[in-house]
Formats: sequence, structure tokens, C-alpha cells
Amino acid sequence: MLVQRVMMPASPVESWTVLGDDAVPVEPIERYLAYLTDIERSPNTVKAYAHDLKDWFSFLAVRGLDWREVRLEDVGEFVAWLRLPPAARAGAVAVLPSVQHHCGEATANRKLSAVSAFYQHAARHGVDLGELLTTWQPAGHRSAAWRPFLHHVSKGRPQQRRAISLKAAKKLPRILTAAEAQAILDACERVRDRLLFAVLFDSGMRIGEALGLRHEDWAVAERELSVVPRLNANGARTKSATGRTIPVSAELIRLYADYMHAEYGDLDSDYVFVNLWAAPRGHAMTYAAVYDLVRRLRRRTGIGYHPHWCRHAYATRLLRGGTPVEVVSKLLGHACLTTTTDTYGNPRELHQTGEKPQAGRSPMAHEGLPEARSLAS
Repeated sequence: MLVQRVMMPASPVESWTVLGDDAVPVEPIERYLAYLTDIERSPNTVKAYAHDLKDWFSFLAVRGLDWREVRLEDVGEFVAWLRLPPAARAGAVAVLPSVQHHCGEATANRKLSAVSAFYQHAARHGVDLGELLTTWQPAGHRSAAWRPFLHHVSKGRPQQRRAISLKAAKKLPRILTAAEAQAILDACERVRDRLLFAVLFDSGMRIGEALGLRHEDWAVAERELSVVPRLNANGARTKSATGRTIPVSAELIRLYADYMHAEYGDLDSDYVFVNLWAAPRGHAMTYAAVYDLVRRLRRRTGIGYHPHWCRHAYATRLLRGGTPVEVVSKLLGHACLTTTTDTYGNPRELHQTGEKPQAGRSPMAHEGLPEARSLAS
């Protein structure tokens, strides 16, 4: 089976499907992925579901099972199958106990969630396998630290959970120290590139949100940046459905002004981050262009970082500085407070190498922001 990208002629939105061995879309998967696209799930989300369901249907094909007639034991065998190296999944190769699992606990749980969501959708079309992947547990005591909305109404009711779930160790996010952040900024040879990573460090934006920024999103006098959900020509996306406004530092506003004067000039474009030295000039920067830049900066600095680490550094800096977690969640654009608490937990437990940044300040303010003029020379 093969996961295939799909582009519709009348729409700029991309989607994904799963092709069988006959190069024809697998109909039940295609129906579910089309539903996800119709309700405007992120293309990355649809792609992840496509890969997870491809694994499920590949497993069913190896076992000779019909997807509408599986048992709970088959789901358990699917988990064991995922843990095998791909070469051993056909059963022709023996696997020694010392061989490391191919699929980690968190990945296996994610795939089980995808399969569960697929069957919940199928149940609405008459394929009901009952409590194959979900079961009900008695209402239990919840921590006073966090309780869901209307907890007082639902606290006595049974709670739904997955029937099979692996126990996964909590993985704390990797963040960048103030020194590492400054090294990355200093390694940028162009003001545009420096501004891009300064935005990530100083606002906690996702890379897709930064690439979708327009000039109208900068409130210079108020020192604020707005994240606005919209369709972008470069495919950049905001993950949250609602917009938000983020306060930023005076250093970032000055760097934006330097960028507009030194490099952007009289270029006619709504986008802030555009191609300036490569064709097509003036077009919005793409994800691919950013990751090419990241690879160059990795070589220059020796720091094997990912742009999303800037977001983790921003959130950790705020939490360690005493900003309430509810405020941090809103600034990050998380749809649910539990996303913030599950990701960052106790700020004191977050792993960090090197010195601790000063609380509540951006890496530019902590280390000092060198003049942008020297970068453009």
C-alpha cells in the first residue's frame, strides 16, 4: 500500500489518500480521509491518519482479515506487529528478543487513536463493532489542578477510554538555551533570516504561522503580532481555528523595521517573509526554503535544532517567569489547557542544557540584539 498526496483542480487545499496494491484508493480509508478534509482538518493531520490507517490495513491484509469483522485480539496483535521491524512483519524472519522495538509506545498509541477514530466514523455508516477499541471506566477522582468544563455535571458519569493503550514514558520537550538561541540568531547572514527566527523565539509562533504573516499583522505602535487563520499561497497554515494577538519585544519591532529598510525595500507583496535572492522573487517563503536555511544554520552553529524548539523555549521562559499557564496556553494558541499542561507539565522539570534564560525576557533581550546593519553588509 502507498500513501499518496492529492490536489484538487478547483481548490488549493491538499489532501491524502491510500492506494492499494492495485493502485486504486482503498475505499473505506478514502471515505474517512475525505471527511477529515471536508471538515478542514490540517493536511498534516490527514497525512498522519493516512499513514496510520495504511499500517492497519496492511496488517489486516497480512492476516487475511476483513476490516469490518475484527476482534479485540486482532487489535492486540496489531500492536505487536507494529513493534516488529518492517522486514519481519511478513513472518518470514525470526526476531531476537534483544532487537529494539521498531515502533515506540507513543507512536503505537497514536496509531490506535487513528484506528479508533476511523471506526467511530464507520459506525455512523452502519459498520458498528461495538466496544472494539473503546470501553467505559467508572467515574474517578480528578486532580483539583485541572478539571474539564462542566465537570460538576459529568463527574458522576462513566468516562470513555481506549480499550488498548501502551504505557508511554512522558517525553519532555527539548528547548534551546539563551546562548543557543543567540548563536542561531548570530549565524543568520541576512536580516530576513534573523527576523524569522527572532519571531519564533519572541512570539512562540509555529513556523507555519510565521510564514503566513502579512504586514498588516504587525501592530508596531502596540508592539503586537496577530496570528490570523487564512489560506496562504505558500501552503503555510495556522493550526488553531481562531486568531490571537501576541505581545512582542521592542527589539523585534526594530528588527522588522531594519528588514523593511535594508532588504525588503519597495517590493510589492503582502507577505513578510518572501524570496529575495532566489526565484520566484517576491513570492512567499515555503517550508522547504526554511528547512534548507535550518540545515545551513545547523552546520554553522553545530546545534542540531528544530524550529519548533523555539516555541518550546518561549513557553518555558514564560512559565518559569511566573506567567499563569492559562495565559501561556492562550498565547500559544492551544485549543485546550490540557495540551499546555500535558506538554510542559511542571516548568522546573523541563530539560535544558546550559544557563537558564532570564525569566520573562526574549533571547534577544537577554543576550542583546546586534545591529541588523552588520548582517546586511
